[in-house]
Amino acid sequence: MKLKVLFGCLLLLFFYSCGSKKKVVNKKNPGVVIVEPKPIKLPSDKAKELIKDLESENSNLNKYTLAYIKKYAPIAIKEMHEYKIPASITLAQGILESGKGRSELALKSNNHFGIKCHTGWQGERVYHDDDEKGECFRKYVYPETSYNDHSLFLTQRKRYAFLFTYNIKNYKKWAYGLRKAGYATDRKYPAKLLKIIKEYKLYEFDNVKEGEFAEEIKELNDGETFEKPIVIEKMDDNYYEVKKGDTLYSISRRFKISVAELKEINNLTDNIISVGQKLLIK
Repeated sequence: MKLKVLFGCLLLLFFYSCGSKKKVVNKKNPGVVIVEPKPIKLPSDKAKELIKDLESENSNLNKYTLAYIKKYAPIAIKEMHEYKIPASITLAQGILESGKGRSELALKSNNHFGIKCHTGWQGERVYHDDDEKGECFRKYVYPETSYNDHSLFLTQRKRYAFLFTYNIKNYKKWAYGLRKAGYATDRKYPAKLLKIIKEYKLYEFDNVKEGEFAEEIKELNDGETFEKPIVIEKMDDNYYEVKKGDTLYSISRRFKISVAELKEINNLTDNIISVGQKLLIK
């Protein structure tokens, strides 16, 4: 009799635990994949002109910061026109948070803004010590996607909504607003951003006209405009959870999809997969 009762309790516990897991997976963590388009050419004349002026005025400016501005200012300008975030702010944040593009996180994952995985992220990831040891951070194929994800991070969260009531050229207000919204815990964060903006005259990029910039993009790319990264939600019937012993080849055979396609739709740069990882299969 006691054995029957014990068996019944264990059975109930088993079904309860299965039900709980299913609820968490389906309701709270469906997962996403970001399909990253190849970056297009962007106008760099404004960045080159500014750097030339800065170097003639002050030969002691950091060469890595100057190189970062030359490379990433056009991306910050493009993001400004699309999402109404001052280019000076985006660029200063990139310089500060990526260590001028030389931090371990930026180099190994193209993550220039320290964006963590958060619930639902099923794209590529890296683990890095930050506030806690071994935290999960998003990994991108291109740094351009990191910039776009930064824009989405600010525009899609309610706590940053008040920032968009500020004048796009009021970088000082934006810097203090980011700290007020909780973007960074460092009390000196606004001062650090403002120092970079003023020292390297990043406010000049806030004055770049949208129409002229868009026309230059078309000219550089034979009339083509840029594509945004595409976010694909993973539903139960279109993704597969990697099991022990699986390889990309065995999964491709099972679902009749080539390894190349499997890597492309899952934003994989190599053949390494891990148990529990969710792969888009169609």
